[in-house]
Amino acid sequence: MQELTLEDVMGDRFGRYSKYIIQERALPDIRDGLKPVQRRILYAMNQDGNTFDKAFRKSAKSVGNVMGNFHPHGDSSIYEAMVRLSQDWKLREPLIEMHGNNGSMDGDPAAAMRYTEARLSKIAGEMLQDIDKKTVDMVLNFDDTEYEPTVLPARFPNLLVNGATGISAGYATEIPPHNLSEVIDAILFLMNHPKATLEDLMDFVKGPDFPTGGIIQGLAGIKQAYETGRGRIVVRSRTKIVPLKGNKSQIEVSEIPYEVNKAQLVKKIDEIRILKKIEGIAEVRDESDRQGLSVVIELKRDVNAEGILTYLLKNTDLQITYNFNMVAIYHQRPEHVGLKTILTAYLEHQRDVVTRRTQFNLQKAMDRQHIVQGLIKAMSILDQVIKTIRGSKDKKNAKQNLVSQFDFSEIQAEAIVTMQLYRLTNTDVTQLEKESAELAKAIATYQLILAEPKELDKVLRRELKAVQKAYPTSRLTEIQNEIQELKVKTEVVIPQEDVIVMISHDGYIKRTSLRSYSASEPDD
Repeated sequence: MQELTLEDVMGDRFGRYSKYIIQERALPDIRDGLKPVQRRILYAMNQDGNTFDKAFRKSAKSVGNVMGNFHPHGDSSIYEAMVRLSQDWKLREPLIEMHGNNGSMDGDPAAAMRYTEARLSKIAGEMLQDIDKKTVDMVLNFDDTEYEPTVLPARFPNLLVNGATGISAGYATEIPPHNLSEVIDAILFLMNHPKATLEDLMDFVKGPDFPTGGIIQGLAGIKQAYETGRGRIVVRSRTKIVPLKGNKSQIEVSEIPYEVNKAQLVKKIDEIRILKKIEGIAEVRDESDRQGLSVVIELKRDVNAEGILTYLLKNTDLQITYNFNMVAIYHQRPEHVGLKTILTAYLEHQRDVVTRRTQFNLQKAMDRQHIVQGLIKAMSILDQVIKTIRGSKDKKNAKQNLVSQFDFSEIQAEAIVTMQLYRLTNTDVTQLEKESAELAKAIATYQLILAEPKELDKVLRRELKAVQKAYPTSRLTEIQNEIQELKVKTEVVIPQEDVIVMISHDGYIKRTSLRSYSASEPDD
């Protein structure tokens, strides 16, 4: 029996638990930007053929698959992760397409998984491309019945493009979404200039690009975050003041900050109106529809619209502070990472993926070349080969005879004895010779890619540009250098009205409205 202090036991057990949730639950991998549950959802749906070019399937089926094969946790946590991957106001490039109610910007929950249908989006196919070519390490699942990937090939830099958010033991992460095209441009530049500075990379990646648009203020905060992994910026709604008839006006909000609950924002503005914290708001309406977001704040006549807007920006979520906290799993450890670290790690991963894929293709081409050469040789001595096969006892004996008499390899002999008779025509020889020449060319190309890093980078550059071209996306979020200071003018908060000021015998001063004074004035 071992005697341990409670302190040691607790320390050891909590240490193990922390390590598990840091690595296996809450934080994304720097290479593919996915947490384990997200990776398992994408992998399981891909295995099941639930891809963008096929029909939608019940979400419950996919969730059951993930839970039964790879992720032995609650179905609600799997479904919530799946729903988030489909929400285009949370992800810059959603990885899942969903039919049915998948939640809303008002914080509404998605419909139950038995009602919704889902499939992988087209861009999710890029995350999983070439996974069957030994491009990533595979490990056994929880019950050792199947293999699952430790990371996805990730043909685009998902960590930056879709961002990440999560809380684990001792660590939290908050990585904002970015523009796909800008991030790929930065990677292409980094390939040619490994010693590129942060300023060089920021020529391409200007800053976050939220799916909800909005305006970012504070270039210094972005730069600090890209340098250290921590930084603070201000995200502001896109608003305009529209004049109406009769000296009235209204504030129209067309974009709100990332991850702000629209329904709660409208409620807060309406509370300000009801409690008369400022004068001048007549009505607040949420006019959002399938065309897009629209919140209208109707103002009374002859009021200071700019002043009211400033007050609302300062006192509601029309403007928020966004704090970067870029933590990701890098070499099996959680680390605060900057922009260059993320891009470098992604580039490293892609070079590894292309290398492994090329090795796989090379081996496959060489194996096929070996068989084709055996078939060509067999065609040139066809009569003797047929005679030998006919004179053999069985398939096994025929293979042995071919190996011993004509110096074929085991694999070539197998291909010869399983070849169908109709293929023994003259045209087949020319076809085989043509195939052999093509294979030789492919083998030479693969060998060159593996021998020359420059050639490998050429392949990678071509593929990244293809992704960039296939998913063109313009910037949604505007970036402004300085954080504008919000100064609320007193006349906005204090209504303008005529008042009566009275001084009592004891020297007390009292302010009262004209109406109140008239009502309390003693009759003569």
